[in-house]
Amino acid sequence: MAKFYSVGVGAGDGSYITLGALRALEQADIIAVPVKKYGEKSTALEIIRKEFDTDKKEISELEFRMSGDTKVREESRRNSSEKIISALKDGKDVAMITLGDVSVYSTCTYVHNAVKNAGFELEIIPGITSFCAAADKAQISLCEGNESVAIIPSLKSNLLEKYIADFDTVVIMKSGNDTDVISDILKKYGLENNAIVSSCIGMENEVIEKIQKGKSYGYFTTVIVRK
Repeated sequence: MAKFYSVGVGAGDGSYITLGALRALEQADIIAVPVKKYGEKSTALEIIRKEFDTDKKEISELEFRMSGDTKVREESRRNSSEKIISALKDGKDVAMITLGDVSVYSTCTYVHNAVKNAGFELEIIPGITSFCAAADKAQISLCEGNESVAIIPSLKSNLLEKYIADFDTVVIMKSGNDTDVISDILKKYGLENNAIVSSCIGMENEVIEKIQKGKSYGYFTTVIVRK
């Protein structure tokens, strides 16, 4: 029976790719690459190309629309899942790659669940998350002893305040457009010097610094607040 691999390729730097990920890529007949729209550059694909020869593999793009319309998003997830299941039915092993780790805000999850329901063999390959890589590069711990950690997407300000009040460390992902709001909330709690911004970890334009209000950060941005 054909097998589906969900493969976390780590955060930006090709050296973060695990041996397990390389093994899965070697085993697969097809490497499935999630994109926002067909023909778009894939950061995950660029990462694996640093360490793995993709020329000998079939590359299959999977479009995951980032529309505000739930029906549009669900349709693209369904179409991508059906594309993978069709390849598996043809007896081909498929490895779907994703930035960071499969278990954290990953498009792989949708396809994994659909493939599971279709009865095919599955394996998930862990990857290094961007926030773990950022914390290590900044030389800070995310938690110690009995401390609590919240990992959240950027949220409305009132919900964000609740997490900052309730947890010892808050990891705010997908926060590139909200750093000014986050900065104001941190100032309110006297935590403006307790946060770092990481953007494009492991890439050429990597940024790791104290949060700066008024500065524009990219899509791959995470804020870590450590009390």
